[in-house]
Amino acid sequence: MFEIIKPGTKIDFMGKSKLFFLISGIIVLLSLVIIFTKGFNLGIDFAGGSVIQVRFDNPPSLDVLRENIKKLNLGDVVIQNFGDEREVLIRVEKTDNDLNAVANDVKSALSNSFKNNNFIVERVEQVGPQVGSELQKKATMAVIYALIGILIYVAVRFEFIFSIGAVLALFHDVIITLGVFSITSREINLPIVAAVLTIVGYSLNDTIVVYDRIRERLKGSASKVSLLNLINQSINETLSRTLLTSFTTFLAVLALYVFGSEIIKNFSFALLIGIIVGTYSSIGIASSFVYSIKRDK
Repeated sequence: MFEIIKPGTKIDFMGKSKLFFLISGIIVLLSLVIIFTKGFNLGIDFAGGSVIQVRFDNPPSLDVLRENIKKLNLGDVVIQNFGDEREVLIRVEKTDNDLNAVANDVKSALSNSFKNNNFIVERVEQVGPQVGSELQKKATMAVIYALIGILIYVAVRFEFIFSIGAVLALFHDVIITLGVFSITSREINLPIVAAVLTIVGYSLNDTIVVYDRIRERLKGSASKVSLLNLINQSINETLSRTLLTSFTTFLAVLALYVFGSEIIKNFSFALLIGIIVGTYSSIGIASSFVYSIKRDK
């Protein structure tokens, strides 16, 4: 099997644990400052807006639809099929314009784009900020419940110290990813919440692989083997697998980002950040935390 890291490699990761904590602490702190000072660019899902449901005689091209709606300068617009391919749901960012005026602009754009494809507007509604606020709460709780579940799972499978290290690493990954979205003003919507949960699962998988090897070494190690060497050896033995998995996943997500449609760019961008940060945190944060606690016992 091809290996990026050759067998017998002895990189002293734990010797740099304080440096890992310092670098991550600075980045997380900066991310939190940016998040609380600049905030997020909330999408329609959270900020509210207008919903226009249209039914065509024949399935329309969503790409053509997006291009023509974009020319109206209505801000953020989400277009997707609803039910079947002839049914289209158009969600428009909340504006100061009258709801009927927005609907008329959209109808005009559709008429010009699909002259040979008749359509009817089935409903025009305003989605209020109260709905968006409720979605924000549910999205936040989804992430919190996921972290609590992971905390319990890792505590049962390994030790409580390991579970704290895993959740600390995941918190690190989520905050940095959200910080990048805040500073770049990329839109936060429900797909991004799904991306964050995906990052949590992916990063945890990397961490569990390293933790498994550390646990095996702890069970079978002789007392003369130092904790530093034991954890370093565990990380080095799994490093090739970790880097190969992350690299191939990164390439797949990069292809989605470069060649995918506009609707999944932010989703794939979040995954790209999460893969990089998650791979680092499995070694630099999760393992370093376990080492820092256990060496003092």
